[in-house]
Amino acid sequence: MLRLLTRFAKARQGLAAVEFALIAPVMIMLFYGAVELGTAVDCNSRVSRVGYTVADLVAQSASVSTTDTTNFFSAANAILYPYASANAKITVSSLVDNGKGGATVAWSDAQNTTPRVKGATVAVPAGLITSGSGASVIYAEIAYSFTAPITYFLGGPITLTDSFYAKPRRSTTVAHS
Repeated sequence: MLRLLTRFAKARQGLAAVEFALIAPVMIMLFYGAVELGTAVDCNSRVSRVGYTVADLVAQSASVSTTDTTNFFSAANAILYPYASANAKITVSSLVDNGKGGATVAWSDAQNTTPRVKGATVAVPAGLITSGSGASVIYAEIAYSFTAPITYFLGGPITLTDSFYAKPRRSTTVAHS
């Protein structure tokens, strides 16, 4: 029996295969976890860019139409590519000073969701709109339902959200026709 244990301790055939069998599952899990996390970070970055871009495009105009906002949403969908644009709920609104330090919705357009109600009160950060000035701000919001391609580590859908405020550049308010 002692000879059998000594021979087993000296044997080196197949040692690399055994080590690989022990390490391979951990390496595979790390690889797929990194892929899922990297994909989620990329999608979150694109979601942030969409919020900024939509608000910026609207703020550059003195007046926008429904066709214009549809084109802005198309540009947003191009930024989101290769992620499904059907999962993106984008809203762009013009918020005007209500004279009480807050803002009301002058107009709102949306993709894959309902727009904000005209005349509804919206809380804005202090100092964003000067009270009594008649000024406005463009407010873009996005909520994206992200599902990882593998879904083993991150699980089910994760909602990525972002919002952005932009001051109109060519006038005090951006009109909508």
